[in-house]
Amino acid sequence: MLCLFVQQAVSSSSIWEILYLYSSYQACNSYSNVTACQLLTNTVILNAFSWDSTAFTYYNKITNTFLPKLFYNSQVQLGSTAPTGLSYTKNSQVQFRIVKYDARGAFLGWENLKSGTLQLCSNTQSFLGAAFKFGTVYNLSCTLQVSDLMLKVPEPVFYELFLAYTDSSGASMLWPIPVWNENLQASTSSYSTQAIRRFFLVDTLLGRQSSLSSQPSYVTVATRFNLSVYLPTASPGTQPPFQLTVKYERITNLSGTVQVSFGVSYTQSAGTYKTNTDIALGVLGSLGTLYAILETSSWMRRSGQQNNGLMVIVKFLAFLSGSLANTFFLIVLGTAIYWLIAFKGQNSTITVTLPPAGGKVETDFITYLAIAFALKTLELLHLLVTQLTVTLFLIDWEKSKEKNSSGQGKNVSVWRTILVANEWNEIQAHRKLSPLFQLFFVLLLLEVVGLKNITGKDLNLDLNPASGTYIAPWSIILRFGIAASMWLAVGIVQILFFIFIYERFFEDKIRQFADLCSLSNVSVFILTHKCYGYYIHGRSVHGQADVNMETLLSNLQKEEENLCPLRGLEPNSDNQMFEVLLSDRVREQYEKIMEPLQEVSMRQKAGNEKNPFIQQRVKTYYTLNRFLSSFVDHVYKDMDYIVKDKLFLESIADIEFQQPIEKSFFYTDDRSRFSRTLFYGNELTLLLFDTLLFCIVDLGTQNFVLATIITFAVQMIVRLLRLYFGKKNLSTQTMVEEIFLI
Repeated sequence: MLCLFVQQAVSSSSIWEILYLYSSYQACNSYSNVTACQLLTNTVILNAFSWDSTAFTYYNKITNTFLPKLFYNSQVQLGSTAPTGLSYTKNSQVQFRIVKYDARGAFLGWENLKSGTLQLCSNTQSFLGAAFKFGTVYNLSCTLQVSDLMLKVPEPVFYELFLAYTDSSGASMLWPIPVWNENLQASTSSYSTQAIRRFFLVDTLLGRQSSLSSQPSYVTVATRFNLSVYLPTASPGTQPPFQLTVKYERITNLSGTVQVSFGVSYTQSAGTYKTNTDIALGVLGSLGTLYAILETSSWMRRSGQQNNGLMVIVKFLAFLSGSLANTFFLIVLGTAIYWLIAFKGQNSTITVTLPPAGGKVETDFITYLAIAFALKTLELLHLLVTQLTVTLFLIDWEKSKEKNSSGQGKNVSVWRTILVANEWNEIQAHRKLSPLFQLFFVLLLLEVVGLKNITGKDLNLDLNPASGTYIAPWSIILRFGIAASMWLAVGIVQILFFIFIYERFFEDKIRQFADLCSLSNVSVFILTHKCYGYYIHGRSVHGQADVNMETLLSNLQKEEENLCPLRGLEPNSDNQMFEVLLSDRVREQYEKIMEPLQEVSMRQKAGNEKNPFIQQRVKTYYTLNRFLSSFVDHVYKDMDYIVKDKLFLESIADIEFQQPIEKSFFYTDDRSRFSRTLFYGNELTLLLFDTLLFCIVDLGTQNFVLATIITFAVQMIVRLLRLYFGKKNLSTQTMVEEIFLI
């Protein structure tokens, strides 16, 4: 025996093990000394980094019943040892009991677990107590001086943690909570998969070498505690409802600092959520793909495309990006609202918790959100390119007042055309909502009203929590749910107010533009595709628009009293707006008229000619004006058109079933669909882009104010780009000099 003691003393550099390890083993094994058995068990726990210790070897040699249990029964699942029927209501406190031993094995007694017992960081009792408020994800970390820890805990205290609960008969019961040492789990020992029962916070004994009063060479600190709760607690299954995970760190720099933390996390089985999400994504994605195919088919018919070339593929991908962006947005919005209601809406027994941070659900959520934003950005770029390349011409119906004037329109004032062009330029970026008001009001709701405070990982619904109370970390899913919901809600309210109140009782710029065309005796001819576009009939019913004030007011009075024909294209009709589907012959004639101007423009850019461009531009303007006005007046029998209403299915699918082979088609447009060439008619795309941009910036910064600033900046950039290049395209297409566009 003496030889064994000498061998153990030589192999160990710790004065604690030299003095107490072998003696405690002998006293426990030979004399069943309970205190000695506790001391030996404590020494095993102090070796927190490996099972290959002399203390654990001694522990395994003892077979008497006085030796404390170190492990849970490895033959059964931990969940089967847990009590059933555990239930907790909203914000109820979980009751724990602890039993304590000192380093020498003395029993220190039982006590209720207080909020600061296991938390090395200091704070108020109410703040620390939030750790055991059921349903609250808790995390508190701080940096401490190692020297302060040594003074606070001169010798380690050992704990065993128990859950206090009441069984179905009303009796008070205790259940030992499994403890996992992360350092031991990382070892290759067969014991690494077994939960233990005992743990400590700080050890200054094992690092002492010469005497128990000497300065230790290292200190072992529990740098991370995490209490994990598995729901539902009433029927734990294979997973125990409560588990404690501890991570230790050996500190050799005793004059330095150490980072410690205490956290409480909640998990639950994913159930069928992932399957349901995949099904929804598959169904909505398939519908989105079919819609993109339908849009591509419509584009091909309107553009006169017969073969599936590169441009068809590009268009299909552009349409598909928009459809899939909406699909992914619906998925993430539905996910966020579901968790917002399912988690925050619990008032009685708590059975649902949020997906864990970094888990599969949250990772998929972030991925889908990023994909939605990327695809919506592509859709916005496609929208800008489409709107900035439309073909547009202003048809001037005004006739010269001079009877002997030669050349149509040469003595007619151009200011009416310039006026209409300026009005079009003004409404290009006109929207159904105010972006500035949108940003201000959403920020007001989130920051001032305090809606952001209900996005934490707890069951708190207090919009203005008291100072000093614990604020749970934000949930990415809930934060998106609140931000996106508020953005969409404010946007939809603005749009409804704009459509049903502001436009009805104050100002409707789209309708006013059509009225301005009639007053100016100017029609607008727009082509968004090769053979498809819109026509706004602005021909004055009075024949002349370039008149004095008295005549103008008299003409308006006649219209008000129904003393003159209606403004519509057809007799006895007030339909001024149409969708047009042109025959190939009309489009070819249009391009033939424009071709000389394009050739002169190319030669001018090459520096070959300087003066003929203006002359050719004027000539092309008058020729095109004469051609389009004659076309609208049914002058060309081989290029005639038919005015008709769209079929219901054509209106719903936004496609034309009948091809304009011999005659073109003018479809009555009582919904002002020409506004789709403006921001006004694409409010949904812009609203969703703004929503995703605001939320994706907040996702990266966790700052609603910064997200507001960046979103506003991007909105202004998009608007300026639309106005700048739209102005250039308007000047090019209408042949109105850019200097006249204010």
